[in-house]
Amino acid sequence: MSVIQHNPPGVFPPYRCYAHAVEVRGDSRLLIVSGLNGYEADGTTLPESFEDQGELIWRHLGTILRSAGMDYGDLVSMRFYLADPEHDEANVQLRMKYLGAHKVALTVVCCRLLDPRWKLEVEAMAAK
Repeated sequence: MSVIQHNPPGVFPPYRCYAHAVEVRGDSRLLIVSGLNGYEADGTTLPESFEDQGELIWRHLGTILRSAGMDYGDLVSMRFYLADPEHDEANVQLRMKYLGAHKVALTVVCCRLLDPRWKLEVEAMAAK
C-alpha cells in the first residue's frame, strides 16, 4: 500500500499537519473511527479543559488504532469539531504533538456539540 499526499499548485498552501488530499493505493485495510470525545475510560468523567479532553481523545484514538494493528502514522483523514473557535490553536498543538511530520487530509468545524460540556469531537480514518 502507498499513501500519496496531493498538494497541487494552484490550491492554497497546506496548513500545519495537513494535506489537501490523501490517496491510498494498493491492497489495504481502511479503519473508520467514529466521533470520539474526551471522557475518561469510565465513560462518565469528563475533564473541564479543552487540552485535557483533547489529550484523552488522542489517547483513545491511539488505543483504537493499536487494536487494529495501526498507529498515528496510518491516519489518512481526520475531522475536528470544536465547540469554540478559541480552541483552534490548542487543537493545532495537539495535532502537531501526535502527528509530528505526518500529514493527513483534515477538516476543522466549529459547531455546537451534542453535550455542552464537550469541547472537541474527533473522527478519523486510517489505512494500512
